[in-house]
Amino acid sequence: MEKPLLIASDIDGTLLTTDNDLSPRTASVINRILASDTPFVLVTGRPPRWIPPVASLAGLSGYAVCANGAIIYDIAASAVVSVHGLEPMLLHDIAHTLQSVLTDTHLATEWAVVGPYDGGITFATEPGFRNPWGDAETNYRPRAEVLGKPATKLLVRHEKMTSTEMAMAARELLGDAVDVTFSTNSGLIEISAPGVTKALGLAEVASWAGVAATDVVAFGDMPNDIEMLRWAGHGVAMANAHKLVVAAADEVTAAHDEDGLALVLERWF
Repeated sequence: MEKPLLIASDIDGTLLTTDNDLSPRTASVINRILASDTPFVLVTGRPPRWIPPVASLAGLSGYAVCANGAIIYDIAASAVVSVHGLEPMLLHDIAHTLQSVLTDTHLATEWAVVGPYDGGITFATEPGFRNPWGDAETNYRPRAEVLGKPATKLLVRHEKMTSTEMAMAARELLGDAVDVTFSTNSGLIEISAPGVTKALGLAEVASWAGVAATDVVAFGDMPNDIEMLRWAGHGVAMANAHKLVVAAADEVTAAHDEDGLALVLERWF
């Protein structure tokens, strides 16, 4: 493609190294991109509260697409500017339907409201919910409370199944009533409102910047990146990417620990 007018990148397994750092080579090319006034957009499954440390590492102050496309977050203003959510009635219906097949699961929800983020709690977890990354972030509530307010994402955890297995079962049960994806294969699926994907959120940000999809290059490594890579003019999978992501990409670069993102972007910046 010609020199891209917007760069979009997943964070974990793509932009950052395994030890959650930004390599000097990747940091250098991002600096050159920003100096050229080309937007560099983080597009992630992470909630807004997990964005500032990454933005600080990379020197970013624009928009971030969070919660797999459900939230647009203004980094500089520390504010949520757009939300696509799941209503409580639908959340309860999803949980009831999944329970018939995916027993022994624990649920969590993420939520957001448009406006400044004050650092308050924006998630709820059932007792027993532990995410695959092993951090201790919890806000234990009964299931009725977990599902009792509009959510940007429903997380379903099963410690004895793979995410691939869970996603197959959930899609068969739920059909097109919701969007089901995953960003790790360690027994966690992420459920959003129908049609809400990273592609939707990135398209929203690109439209604000006046950039067409054909002028976007996007990077990712897990199934929650597939729609974004297909939407972008040039979709790049990391060498460490899930096989479904590799199949959806226009190009495969080196792994995230081998400066794969920088290797591609150095063609133009």
